[in-house]
Amino acid sequence: MVSKINQKENFIKGIVKENPTFVLLLGMCPTLGVTTSAFNGFGMGVATLFVLVMSNIVVSLVKNQIPSKVRIPAFIIIIATFVTVVEMVLEAFVPFLYEQLGIFIPLIVVNCIILGRAEAFASKNDVFSSIIDAFGMGLGFVIALTILGATRELLGNGSVFDFKLTSENANTFIIFILPPGAFIALAYLTVIFNKLTSKITG
Repeated sequence: MVSKINQKENFIKGIVKENPTFVLLLGMCPTLGVTTSAFNGFGMGVATLFVLVMSNIVVSLVKNQIPSKVRIPAFIIIIATFVTVVEMVLEAFVPFLYEQLGIFIPLIVVNCIILGRAEAFASKNDVFSSIIDAFGMGLGFVIALTILGATRELLGNGSVFDFKLTSENANTFIIFILPPGAFIALAYLTVIFNKLTSKITG
C-alpha cells in the first residue's frame, strides 16, 4: 500500500521522472505510428488513458480473486474489454479519429504501459492509489503524444490541431509527417524533455 505522499509522487512521476514516452520509451508503436498530427496524438493518448485508468481499477478490485497462474491472461482480458469499449465509442461518435487511428486502437491491448502498470502497481495496491498511478502515467502519455504530434504537424504542415500557423507559401518539412520524421522528432524532443526535467528535478 502507498501513502498519500507517495500517491502524489506517483502521479507526478508518471508525467515527469518516468514519462512513458520521453523517459521510459514505452508504447513506441502508437507513439511513432499515429502522431502525424496533434489531434491524432491527443486522441490516442486519451484513449490509452481511459483504458489505463479503468483497467487499473478493475485489476485492483479483483486482484485477490485471480489465481497467480492466470494473472497475466486475466489482465489482458480486462484490458481488451475496455479497448473494445473505446473502439466502439470512437467508431460511433468520432469516426474521423477512428479512421485515422485504425489498427492502433486494438493494439492498445498489448501496450506495455497498460499491462505493466496492471502487473507492477494495480495488482499490489488499493483502488484509489491505482487510479492516481494510472492518471499520472496516462497524462504523461497524453502530453507526450500531443507534443510529438503538434511538433510533427507544425514542421510538416505548418499547422497545429488543423489551425494554420504559417502562410500558404511558407516552406515546410514534409519529412516530419512521414515515418522517418517520427523518429527524428521523437529523438530531439526526448533530449529536450530530459534536459528540462533534469534541471527542474535537480
